[in-house]
Amino acid sequence: MIRILLAEDEEAMRTYLARALENAGYDVTAVDRGTMAVPLLEDGDYDLLLSDIVMPEMDGIELAQRCAEISPRTKVMFITGFAAVTLKASREAPQAKVLSKPFHLKDLVMEVERLFGQAAQASI
Repeated sequence: MIRILLAEDEEAMRTYLARALENAGYDVTAVDRGTMAVPLLEDGDYDLLLSDIVMPEMDGIELAQRCAEISPRTKVMFITGFAAVTLKASREAPQAKVLSKPFHLKDLVMEVERLFGQAAQASI
């Protein structure tokens, strides 16, 4: 089973995304900030880091850079509602997919499936 580490500071969005991904068949661990994600990356074996970019303490770009050092095989996908931040993310982490808010949950699941070359697992 594909393991996803979700870092999203907004509680409602974190719950919403985690539930959608779990319903699609993924194993999701959700945290509310990048500084909480780092020790999990050190201790766990995650296939995907799904991170908001704008978060307190450690932004998603810095988290992705730490992820590349700690767990280089973990893929990275950003979610953000800020267009300017999307441009910065594309420059700082060009290998990462950026999904701009608002997006439909089906789009998120399709992007995750595309990253791992999977057929649709569940309908949302």
